[in-house]
Amino acid sequence: MEIELKYNIPDKETAQRIWEDRLFSDMEEPETREELNIDARYFDTESFDLVRNEVAYRVRREGERLVASLKWKGHSEDGLHVREEVNVPVEDDTPDLEVFRQSSIGSEVYKFAEGKELKCILQTSCNRRRFRIDTGEGLFEISIDNGELITDYGIQTINEAEIELFSGETEELVRIGKLFQEEYGLTEENRSKYSRGLRMIEENCK
Repeated sequence: MEIELKYNIPDKETAQRIWEDRLFSDMEEPETREELNIDARYFDTESFDLVRNEVAYRVRREGERLVASLKWKGHSEDGLHVREEVNVPVEDDTPDLEVFRQSSIGSEVYKFAEGKELKCILQTSCNRRRFRIDTGEGLFEISIDNGELITDYGIQTINEAEIELFSGETEELVRIGKLFQEEYGLTEENRSKYSRGLRMIEENCK
């Protein structure tokens, strides 16, 4: 399961302040600070079978690493996103649901998409700066994303921050999130990058 908080960052100056600031310096895990390019492609059938079954299929390149993911049963409130997730390392970004066949959700998705061509419906391209913190009550990763959300119908800017729960309780994530949000004047974001992209597609296909 993936659990994270998402926030909109108002401008590049605030993003840079978050990166350079030391709000969590006494909690930061040594040698976890890094900057990398992340490019993701989201796939579905021509008739959007995955969307209709509330499943997202993504292949993402994180630096030199490629990971295929299925996400489902997602919901969000007050910037808190919770969803089921399965991840599998892959060799390339060619869509192939076969890699998920060992999981129950993978078998289910394979059935309703079997024999149908998968195409890229939207993409994201981001520069991500991230580091981990250990509060003693939980382990979290803080990320700053700057980039673009790309569909056949246009491009949107991505300028957001995420705090992902790696271990610990959701209550501790929320506590850290409040400190983070108040310090930098951030607004909660209930839309994932994927849902924002789908909205662009829907608005242009009515």
